[in-house]
Amino acid sequence: MSWLGSLGTVGPARFHGGAAWITVALCLASCGPAGLRWLRVAQREHYLAGSVSRFAARWWRATPLNAALASLAVIAAVASLWWPVAGVAVAAVMAAGPVGLSLRGRSSPLAWTRRLRTLAVVAAALELLVVGVGLATGPASVLAVVAALAVPLVVDTACWITSPLERRLSAHFVDDAAARLGRVAPTVVAVTGSYGKTSTKGHIAHLVRPTRTVVATPASFNNRAGLARAINEHLADGTEVFVAEMGTYGLGEIADLCRWCPPDIAVITAIGPVHLERFGSEDRIVEAKAEILESADVVVLQVDDPRLAALAGRAEARGKHVLRCSTSDRSADVCVERSQDGARLSAYLHGTLVAGDVPMPTGLQPSNLACAIAVSLVVKVEPEDVASRLGTLTAVDHRLQAVRSASGATILDDTYNANPAGASEALAGLSATAGLSAAAAPGTTSPSGHTHRTVVVTPGMVELGSRQFEENRVFGAAVATIATDLLIVGRTNRRALLAGVGSVPESTTEDQWVPDRNQAVEWVRNHLGPGDVVLYENDLPDHYP
Repeated sequence: MSWLGSLGTVGPARFHGGAAWITVALCLASCGPAGLRWLRVAQREHYLAGSVSRFAARWWRATPLNAALASLAVIAAVASLWWPVAGVAVAAVMAAGPVGLSLRGRSSPLAWTRRLRTLAVVAAALELLVVGVGLATGPASVLAVVAALAVPLVVDTACWITSPLERRLSAHFVDDAAARLGRVAPTVVAVTGSYGKTSTKGHIAHLVRPTRTVVATPASFNNRAGLARAINEHLADGTEVFVAEMGTYGLGEIADLCRWCPPDIAVITAIGPVHLERFGSEDRIVEAKAEILESADVVVLQVDDPRLAALAGRAEARGKHVLRCSTSDRSADVCVERSQDGARLSAYLHGTLVAGDVPMPTGLQPSNLACAIAVSLVVKVEPEDVASRLGTLTAVDHRLQAVRSASGATILDDTYNANPAGASEALAGLSATAGLSAAAAPGTTSPSGHTHRTVVVTPGMVELGSRQFEENRVFGAAVATIATDLLIVGRTNRRALLAGVGSVPESTTEDQWVPDRNQAVEWVRNHLGPGDVVLYENDLPDHYP
């Protein structure tokens, strides 16, 4: 007799009678609301198997209440081996919790796409299969309790099962995109990097557009499905330059994109600890990003990073034409320097100044612009035309974008930035803007009575793996040297940010915590006015605790 079968003999009326059947029914019912929560997480995490269980662990540990509920569920599950009705407690906890993770979501609502519907059906079938095995072999209530506890694992399993199916279903869209690329035959520019991809893509389109017909992938359409959709919907006949952003969560993904969308020009903007949680090390990030170079004849690299400088040497040894970009070395193929006050830039080609003292929009990164200039030159835009277009560059949306609120406070929107290098740049921008704001409004006070408050609103940075706590601690310490107030959103990095603020002995920064960004925005509205400056640094969807 199997161990499952032997459980059927434990205790009086172990799997017979009303208590056991009530447990089965309620545990199955609890899988509904629990499933909605974890399906939403799966959708937000791009249906990557393993992500849901990882977020489940975070949520159940996030607060003392959730930890207590999780402990209660485990204890009740064990007790249900002898007392089936204890499984009702498991069903109640799984249906109601984790507390704070809503069923549909606010900032990241559940969208019932065809893919999500398929995933939901497969997950439900797996749950029913588990209970069905129990009905067939005896321990129905035990396996119903297991099914209720394991909804995140079941959703992850469904993601793994449906992944090959989704790939097969999307194959014809990819084939159509490859055929369209072949017919239109544009020069394909592929852009990747740990950060700076979207900004660089936009800069390339801006510099090239007056001279060549250019199409760039919209938003962050940088995976297999998004890139295929961008080509099928936006690549018109006559397009001369196609700029494709390429992202990756692991080895092999960019190589797969390049098989059917082979770049003529490949760009790597930067290497950093973004998605380090998934990759494990920055060396693996370099390896994954380097896949974009394989089929390209021309390679553009930001060589201030020694790892990309080494990659440039290896690419050159393989016969590729390499353009080196820098923000400090004027002898590089392209160098873009920022003035000391951060407000202006100068561009050099092989040491020769081609544009000097150009006003620089807030949030623009010289390294990204250097890569864009290099690409524009490769596609035959004249240097003087590039220089003339630099003065018409605009701020990048949600990347240190400065706006004025209705209350008169200055808002720096850096909500699309989530890496340590960018966070450091944002604090420098906050410091500079706060100085300008104070000069523009001397002696004014905010509604709170404080003069010229400098505020950072942030949930911190995520997906930094083992470095996440330390990177956020360092960021918190840097905030404490600049800001009058730190508003921490959510619990994900609260402890690390507070540790950073606390590590600066002479800091007068006041720290506060709010559970979500809506309450953060409300706090800003109620407390800031003319002369005050607030930096919104990063933004996390509400499937994060």
